[in-house]
Amino acid sequence: MGLLDGRVVIVSGGGRGLGRAHCLELGRQGAIVVVNDLGVSLHGETDETDETDDEEAPGDAVVAEIQAFGGVAMSDRTSVTDWDGMAALVARTVETFGDLHAVVNNAGFIRDRMLVSMTESEFDSVVAVHLKGTAALTRHACAYWRERAKAGAKVSGRVVMTTSGAGLFGNAGQANYGAAKGAIATLAGIVALEMQRYGVTANAISPIAATRMLAAIGRTGADTPGWDPLDPANASPVVAWLCSEESGWLSGAVLRVDGNTVMRVKGWSVEGGYASASGEALVVEELGLGIRKLYGAAPIGLGG
Repeated sequence: MGLLDGRVVIVSGGGRGLGRAHCLELGRQGAIVVVNDLGVSLHGETDETDETDDEEAPGDAVVAEIQAFGGVAMSDRTSVTDWDGMAALVARTVETFGDLHAVVNNAGFIRDRMLVSMTESEFDSVVAVHLKGTAALTRHACAYWRERAKAGAKVSGRVVMTTSGAGLFGNAGQANYGAAKGAIATLAGIVALEMQRYGVTANAISPIAATRMLAAIGRTGADTPGWDPLDPANASPVVAWLCSEESGWLSGAVLRVDGNTVMRVKGWSVEGGYASASGEALVVEELGLGIRKLYGAAPIGLGG
């Protein structure tokens, strides 16, 4: 008996890296897995191996792996940036397997560059696949679950989104990627609020793993045999649990996964405050000193 026996899960970007690891773990836990992967390179171009229908797409290979250990899976090559295409994917999944229980938003690529050198296309394409792609699949899954709930059905829908350290803490050279990933963390909280009444949770993970994206900025997995702290599969049990009925009490959370540790990430918090000296509206003349006090900075002329 697996934690996810009979639950139907769509995983975007499921053909490689984190997505592949998630699909395999979901399959091992008994889920029926829909492996959505367009088959593109790290920077979003179509892979040479995927130029014709005769070549096996990454998603097809993952489906074969799941089927090899007795699991059930199907592949799909719809782009997550295709709003209507995501609606069709949800409908096709329900028609094929009878229901949908979870979506894992993982699709993405990077086009890193300092903001002053970034092109409009480099910004738009990365935001589209990460942020719009996450919103598109989530939107249509949530519409399905809301309709089911309003019809009186018991719903235990689960949305898992993928944020990153660049989105949570920032990283030079990734204005497009970091902005999208930061927005995704916020989106998870908003979806959690909107869908609570319908039996749907939404959470985000921030995995630290040796994927193509991490390798592009110089961080790779361990060179020694054995357990690898940067193995993409380290985050997959967390994803599987978040897709389960058991996780229904948790929503709106961001969980950072580093090796064998899962950590709670707290959102923006308000610390301290400076109130106007008059007790009425703030005036610009007092803000120079007031905001320095707020940040514990020395006044100008005293080491400031």
